[in-house]
Amino acid sequence: MPETLEFLRGMVSINSFTANVAGVNAVAKLIEDSFASMGFAATRVPGAPGRGEHLFLKSAMRGDRPTLALISHLDTVFPKAEELRNRFEWRQEGTRIYGPGTNDIKGGTALIHLMFSAMREAVPDLYASVNWIIALNSCEEVDSADFGSACEKELPPDTTACLIFEADGGEGDRFSVVTARKGRATFTVRVEGHGAHAGGAHASGANAIVQLAEVVTRLAALTDYTAEVTVNVGTISGGTVNNRVPHEASATLEMRAFDREAYERTKAAILGVAGQGTPNSIGYACRTFITLEDETSPWPQNLRTDRLMEFWRAAGEELGLRVAREARGGLSDGNVLWEKFPTLDGLGPRGENSHCSEQSEDGTKEQEWVEASSFVPKAILNARAIELLLEQALETADRA
Repeated sequence: MPETLEFLRGMVSINSFTANVAGVNAVAKLIEDSFASMGFAATRVPGAPGRGEHLFLKSAMRGDRPTLALISHLDTVFPKAEELRNRFEWRQEGTRIYGPGTNDIKGGTALIHLMFSAMREAVPDLYASVNWIIALNSCEEVDSADFGSACEKELPPDTTACLIFEADGGEGDRFSVVTARKGRATFTVRVEGHGAHAGGAHASGANAIVQLAEVVTRLAALTDYTAEVTVNVGTISGGTVNNRVPHEASATLEMRAFDREAYERTKAAILGVAGQGTPNSIGYACRTFITLEDETSPWPQNLRTDRLMEFWRAAGEELGLRVAREARGGLSDGNVLWEKFPTLDGLGPRGENSHCSEQSEDGTKEQEWVEASSFVPKAILNARAIELLLEQALETADRA
């Protein structure tokens, strides 16, 4: 653990906000150096324009061995100015460690290092029988599609599993792993109205803000908690001055859903709201335009993930640890990997308050933290589950 925490502290001390390309690449270099002594060679893959490089660390690869890919990411959501303003830096209080990315996801990268250190010592033959690939996304907090394409090129098509080290979602004596995630689609809503003098010609104006308010109310009403579908209106703007009937207004929103059918149905319903509003006194009607900006499909419950989950459940039983499955509303690289490779998520340490840099005296706001005492049991759980998975994979290969 001392070596693991020093490694984590080094990563946390480097600002790796997604848009800070130099910082993201500096974290990649630190990780590359930390795994070099374990025999990992680095491959850098250019990211999207304005993003850092994706990092792939590979052990000596042999075609007769199974391949396991361990997934993490390099970036965080905190600009440097925000970290300085909120005094958000490495801070250890008891077993909690606060700081940017401690939980999401630098703690997960550190746990991979701890787990490998243990496996090399405890089960060296098994460890040596695997092609290991550590794949780190440079811009996961913004987009995983580019990284997904890189993984298709860098990972063998018969990769046994992609194991993602996002934070554990359990509590108390229960650990949890993620077996499904919601998909997400984002939209821009734009309303064109008719400008007019608010005092002298109000009746001839077509108020784009009023029309937009009606539209976003209809869109928000598509939220259906029973179907686990949410539609969130995130921003809204419009108009120029008070004495003018506003001629334009716009909003942005996102939709999320677990079920692919519900996802597609709600997406179509959102796009279907576009069109004309009620005509004004001179026959002019506001027009609503809705654009799908981007989307990431759901990662639904599926058989290949369920099979991986069984190894973690069995390992938990052996170790006296409760292990549960979790479906999570946020996105991860699992959304773009699960259809290509068997995928399991939530294999990192336990913590809270991801994406939060604020702290208040009354305790209602607290910064992101990771639970240091969760590293060892989670590393042991992962190592034993991987051991069970590999034993089956090697047995299958021998029979073949």
